[in-house]
Amino acid sequence: MNMLGYIARAAIAGAIALLVTTVLSAAQDVQRPLTRTPKTHAATQKHIAMTPAKSSAKAQMKKTTFALAAEDPAKKKAHNLILQVNSNDPATMNLALNNAMNVTEYYKETGENVKIEVVTFGPGLHMLRDDTSPVKARIETMSLSNPEISFKACGNTQANMHKAENKDIPIISAAEVVKSGVIRIMELQEQGWAYVKP
Repeated sequence: MNMLGYIARAAIAGAIALLVTTVLSAAQDVQRPLTRTPKTHAATQKHIAMTPAKSSAKAQMKKTTFALAAEDPAKKKAHNLILQVNSNDPATMNLALNNAMNVTEYYKETGENVKIEVVTFGPGLHMLRDDTSPVKARIETMSLSNPEISFKACGNTQANMHKAENKDIPIISAAEVVKSGVIRIMELQEQGWAYVKP
């Protein structure tokens, strides 16, 4: 991941350098005088055409560069990540939360957008249970300051735990219940989301 980040930063720096060089070159061209090119045909010798000193290929490059510069800087690549938790292990839960924060901070530094979904099912549902979560306070704090991170609880697992324990299974307020955690992961992957199981 770090190597890809360095490559992306190098590519962006190269593109910016090319853009600045081209813009400065265009600014210098504006200050150059136009040259007169007389027509050779006898009927048009009275008229003198004004042509720029640069070639049409260079002019086309300038147009392309200015078009790129005029593009909306808000159109940045969006990154999407699924973090799966299916273990009732506090270390695994904290690792998933650490991964979510590390990814969020990385893309905040690069100015790019990211969305992260932590999807729980099976024994991992304890991560989002209001009555048993060992990371409840941390999730509530993260949710307030990091809206790009969301938490999904498997409805099928919740229903099975309800039957097994013969009581309601409360989910923390920072999480949303989905019909099936596994189906949610499949749907997000089909949309091109990256998938990580801590």
